[in-house]
Amino acid sequence: MANLLARPFGGFTSDYMAKRFGMRGRLWNLWLLQTAGGLCCLCLGLVSSLPLAITFMMLFSIGAQAACGATFGIIPFISRRSLGIISGMTGAGGNFGSGLTQLIFFANASFSTEKGLTYMGIMIMLVTIPVSFVHFPQWGSMFFPPSQDIVKGSEEHYYVSEWTEEEKQKGMHQASLKFAENSRSERGGKVASAPTPPANTPNHV
Repeated sequence: MANLLARPFGGFTSDYMAKRFGMRGRLWNLWLLQTAGGLCCLCLGLVSSLPLAITFMMLFSIGAQAACGATFGIIPFISRRSLGIISGMTGAGGNFGSGLTQLIFFANASFSTEKGLTYMGIMIMLVTIPVSFVHFPQWGSMFFPPSQDIVKGSEEHYYVSEWTEEEKQKGMHQASLKFAENSRSERGGKVASAPTPPANTPNHV
């Protein structure tokens, strides 16, 4: 039930933050949801009251699933050409991480269940920190603005640079140009971004 409702909620909050703050809003949204989930997991391992344990378990589940939805709110913008590969790697990484966490904290007699939950919560918060280093030249990162280079700081340059000159001559990059044009919405309503270079908008037949 948490998965059914929380994942779409994470995607919804990602879209809402993007509308106001652009891609930087999406990154902050992911960081907040996943960190909150990790904090609830930590608390779950510390409390001794059953009502509190159930409460933190539910909040942890919601935070974890919402963070998954928020993650896939960012994935499509990492690479237009390699979207399938990146999506697959993200899903596989989640499964691998859950198995590894189970092996480290719960399949080992060295930790009690309470200690395992506490350490897992700490781990979740720590592995969320790298989100702050994710930087899109055209949109910026959590703490830093986008590039001021009018060419390299554009959506068109970011997505078209995935194609070789030979592929561009064959017109294979046109879908990426269209995606770049549509992705300008990731500049957000309140965050400045590098202006679009002249003559870089794809021609429409």
